[in-house]
Amino acid sequence: MIELFSSPLLKELLPRYQKFINEELIPQEMQLLSLPFKEAEILLKRLRIKAKDAGLWAPYLPAGHGIPALTLPEFAQLSEWMARTPFGHYVFNCQAPDIGNIELLHRHADQFQRERFQAPLEQGNIRSCFSMTEPGRAGSNPLLMDTTAVEDGDDWVINGRKWFTTAADGADFAVVMAVTDPAATPYERASLIIVPTDTLGFNLLRNIPVMGEAGEGYHSHGEILYTDCRVPKSHLIGQKGSGFRLAQERLGPGRIHHCMRWIGIAERSLELMCARAVSRSLGQERLADRDTIKHWIAESRASIDAARYFVLHVAHDIEQRGAKAARDGISAIKFHVAKVMLEVVDRAVQVHGALGLTEDTPLSYWYRHERGARIYDGPDEVHKSSLARSILKPFETGN
Repeated sequence: MIELFSSPLLKELLPRYQKFINEELIPQEMQLLSLPFKEAEILLKRLRIKAKDAGLWAPYLPAGHGIPALTLPEFAQLSEWMARTPFGHYVFNCQAPDIGNIELLHRHADQFQRERFQAPLEQGNIRSCFSMTEPGRAGSNPLLMDTTAVEDGDDWVINGRKWFTTAADGADFAVVMAVTDPAATPYERASLIIVPTDTLGFNLLRNIPVMGEAGEGYHSHGEILYTDCRVPKSHLIGQKGSGFRLAQERLGPGRIHHCMRWIGIAERSLELMCARAVSRSLGQERLADRDTIKHWIAESRASIDAARYFVLHVAHDIEQRGAKAARDGISAIKFHVAKVMLEVVDRAVQVHGALGLTEDTPLSYWYRHERGARIYDGPDEVHKSSLARSILKPFETGN
């Protein structure tokens, strides 16, 4: 428990989540990881029902879903615990991209969109995806986009190609970012539009193999071709031209979610590393007796704790001043925490030796799937450059 960012509500909730994760999820994680997602989904549905019945469903939602409204730092600490096992967020309906789309719709959907899309998504009856990145454009700059949505009578007609649309396989709808006014200013050219995936012209071309694994269902990244894909104008989220602003609004708290998930992964990896170090005999000594291993453990402990406080500080800043005011911290935690997490996972794999390369622990899963942490939502280098410009700005005044 982190007393600096704790609260009476968190002290009551966290043990309940810890108990569910330790008793219901972790004992089943290796079986779940060994199955194709569509088979694992059968078991996961049972766990999701248990989570609902236990009053642990979607704790980020406003009060009225069985849990009082949580602050962003409070939810962040629950999120860390969910991340200790690969399907933790999914079981509590806190998984990306659904959590971001739910929060987006909660703030900006009209009555029709709330009933048709938001409500079943909140209940976990459907899944969604967020379709922004394009293969022909740098994903780090959402101002550069080729996908268009043209008004035609009462409809939008969408054309373009997207990829790394996470969880598109089996999703009920996509939130698509498309250029709706090419002549507008760069920040007002695009809009967000809901496209049901059964719409004529929505073509899921493939699940993109990542590190050799294409995956399926929720565990996949889709490449989508939109060809004269026609949806009603009522599917526009917010105002025309607000796409960039809404996407940035969605990504601010989303970075907190990602970073606390990475900290949860790092924490569990450190535990696995320590357990392996004390149990692995080298004859007259154990791995834990070697100074190199001790140093890795000590460095990991310090890095994880520092990263956690950093992220919770930024979460508090977002809560108090908004994502725009906290943008420097948001950039900093993105590249810093990704680096910490990947270092700890790599050390844990090394300590496990050949075992760490197998599917007998969750480490190889995280090693494959989390390398993208330094690329998704903008590569580290973009965030570092942005942060450096902000730091340098006061020193350049008057030059």
